[in-house]
Amino acid sequence: MDVVSFGESMVVLSPESSGPLRYVNRFSKSLGGAESNLIIALARLGLSVGWFSKVGDDEFGRYIVNSIRAEGVDVSRVTFEKDLSTGLLFKENYQHANPNVYYYRKNSAASTFGAEDIDEEYIKQAKVLHITGITPALSPKASEAVFAAVKIAKANGVLVSFDPNLRLKLWNIKEARQQILELARYADIIMPGIDEAELLLGIKDIDKVADYFSSQGSTIVAIKLGPKGCYLRHQSEELFVPGYSVANVIDTVGAGDGFAAGLLAGILRNESLERSGKYANGVGAMATLVPGDSEGYPYLEQLLEFIGEKQGIER
Repeated sequence: MDVVSFGESMVVLSPESSGPLRYVNRFSKSLGGAESNLIIALARLGLSVGWFSKVGDDEFGRYIVNSIRAEGVDVSRVTFEKDLSTGLLFKENYQHANPNVYYYRKNSAASTFGAEDIDEEYIKQAKVLHITGITPALSPKASEAVFAAVKIAKANGVLVSFDPNLRLKLWNIKEARQQILELARYADIIMPGIDEAELLLGIKDIDKVADYFSSQGSTIVAIKLGPKGCYLRHQSEELFVPGYSVANVIDTVGAGDGFAAGLLAGILRNESLERSGKYANGVGAMATLVPGDSEGYPYLEQLLEFIGEKQGIER
């Protein structure tokens, strides 16, 4: 298997109108979760992938597992918990260009995932284990699970891919900084956003951010620069890859996970660093074109058309 990942996926309830949620009466249902977003994007790009977690033994849990399985993702290690609920996330289109989000995930099934739930053999058979900084924020048990997983990966020659995914609605910056920077020491591939890096390190300079993570052992450092693109460093090679212009941004949620998927797809396909960056920027940009966390992720042919490497046929 190419990539495995684990973490919480939630049912996302998006308002069908703008304004404070107290005045909204209708919502649409979709799937959300950084790790499953990335895995779905990789599956569409043709990679062999798996995702594991805990969900409630409820209709929302079944919806999540069925939806992820339908994308061609292996979900054989997911467990259903009878006495626990599946997490929910509400979006609110109000005051900001990006939607506000409200979590209802405390004491959810996924938050009880612990080191004892890790299937060592499942991680060992993968080429890459992808983790995020969201899972350790869910609970002390979930944090233990993440550290156990990366130690298994490192002991068995499995590459560790890490997206810090800083979420200050889940923990404070002091806790986040401590655990995320500790996890960064296990990462072969790390992909922070420039704003995240500033909060974690107090550094704005891109080169210095890359220096720090390289010094911690990361072979590939990818710094997300939003619409501007990304900065990539692989040992002595470094370059800036410009982003793709999107005239009408619909929903930015999931763009960072798409970026990570595009980067990993390029790396696993043995593409050049520059082309891997184009894949990353392309998937991230396409994610913003439609509502929903993962609905905008492209298949490989669509991605190649978007980044100008293949001519599409419209009629």
